[in-house]
Amino acid sequence: MAPLLFGLEEEVFITEPGRPTLQSLYYLARLLWRDPADYYTHTACNFTRGKDLRFGLMSGIEISTRAFTEIPTLLADLERRRRELAAVCSGLIVPVGHLFDREEPTNICGMHVHISGFPDRERAYRNLVYFLPLLALLVINSPVAGNRYYGRSYRWAEAFAIGPLRGDRRYRFQDLIESKRLGTLEIRVFDPVWDLARIRILLECIQAILMADADYPGDIKVYNSLRLKVAREGYIEELRPVYRDLTRLLPVPEDLFRRTPADTVKELWLQEGTLATYAALDNAYRNGILKPRPLRPGKVSWPLMLAGFCGYYLPRMPYNIKKVWSEW
Repeated sequence: MAPLLFGLEEEVFITEPGRPTLQSLYYLARLLWRDPADYYTHTACNFTRGKDLRFGLMSGIEISTRAFTEIPTLLADLERRRRELAAVCSGLIVPVGHLFDREEPTNICGMHVHISGFPDRERAYRNLVYFLPLLALLVINSPVAGNRYYGRSYRWAEAFAIGPLRGDRRYRFQDLIESKRLGTLEIRVFDPVWDLARIRILLECIQAILMADADYPGDIKVYNSLRLKVAREGYIEELRPVYRDLTRLLPVPEDLFRRTPADTVKELWLQEGTLATYAALDNAYRNGILKPRPLRPGKVSWPLMLAGFCGYYLPRMPYNIKKVWSEW
């Protein structure tokens, strides 16, 4: 069997210090002009929509890897891009699915995994559907909304850009799609997480599932009946047989599903509050240490916002138009 090909898109918030601002475009401009040939197509910016616009226009930003057959090589590429983003960014880099202070279903960040190279697309889709509610727990990370504990993932349960699976696999806003633009299977359900070790295990699980010479009973109706419950409650009883099937393919400690990143972030938020948790997540993203540190003094600058708009958003507009057109 030919090796699978993996790519990863990682979205994160940049807060100043508590909310994203259009200054995020300035950081992307610095990244773009550092390496235009690479970052013209391997970055993106997102904006809020509808009623959420009253709280601010800017949402998260995205960095994406190239496509690789080897998981360690992909992770090395992601780690390099994280370092380069951190080097140009003075705001707090916050890898969570949803910010804590409000309920904004269009103000979200995700981590999308693209896979291609499998010989049997139907089997690949069904097998991923079967394991997906369990796999999501490895990186589930959106526990707070509206200054209240929501569950494991507000984003998974409430966000506009994902949703229950449909018969039309090319419909964009669902948890697992066939990408029109790239021709890949794109897993959209995952939250962003600081922990590269968990991302590695997640990718290894996906690889083992897609390389298995087995058919699993992936059913859209079953998946859709589980997704909200898992998003709220985490490792539920219905996932135990799925976990047992996974361990026959790859030995993964059950505690990784029982205790999720969302549980860790919730505890930190209850102890330290919102801004300290954002600072800890920024520290973990930059340095691998999930521990609050003093906030650096900083201010939002309209000239920098304008520089970001002119130096990043406008130059990439033709590519964005082409990308959106091809996805729809």
